[in-house]
Amino acid sequence: MSFESELKNGNFCIPECIECKEIVWPPTDFCSKCFGKISLKRGDFEGKILEFSKKEDEFFCVVEFYEKIRIMAKMLQTPKIGDSVKISKCGISDGSYFFEVS
Repeated sequence: MSFESELKNGNFCIPECIECKEIVWPPTDFCSKCFGKISLKRGDFEGKILEFSKKEDEFFCVVEFYEKIRIMAKMLQTPKIGDSVKISKCGISDGSYFFEVS
């Protein structure tokens, strides 16, 4: 089970070191702190909107999880900086990751 295979199946997982419990981002097979093996945590993770922009009728947000992971995500309703959001949809399309939050 890899981060990418989970993402292809529509699951957003957080890579965490089995040894030192460090969140590892970007996702890799080994911890950048202690070189321990990584496991993927599943869950309904809550992130915070750091900034956003609008293009036509869509909003694009920078969302932070665990004060370490930052992703660019699409949002359909009007965001506010500091709002808590969760990933409602994710995957890989044409070789690129995509995320949607609500």
